[in-house]
Amino acid sequence: QVQLVQSGGGLVQAGGSLRLSCVASGRPFSSPAMGWFRQAPGKEREFVAGINWNGGSTYYADSVKGRFTISRDSAKNTVYLQMNSLKPEDTAVHHCAASPFRGARQRSDFRSWGQGTQVTVSS
Repeated sequence: QVQLVQSGGGLVQAGGSLRLSCVASGRPFSSPAMGWFRQAPGKEREFVAGINWNGGSTYYADSVKGRFTISRDSAKNTVYLQMNSLKPEDTAVHHCAASPFRGARQRSDFRSWGQGTQVTVSS
């Protein structure tokens, strides 16, 4: 069992930046992959970015590639999402999540979830 606690988020102007953090505890080493999802009002929760703990390979949704960067600090059991060049369409509740599968990007493959944090981008 992995517990995930998020921080970060907030309100930013279009073109600005925000960084989200996600601290894993309990049994973090049982989950080889971490990811970020987002859900805008009236829409399904969608995959944003993922990372493998061992090796640090990353993968992204096409909509954020080149703007967002996912990273991890293994010593701190923490995963980050650096969001640059933010757009109003990035506005959503963001969740971090843990998966037992390397390279996971489907919702059903993630078993533990953070509490969520709002990201709002104004124009």
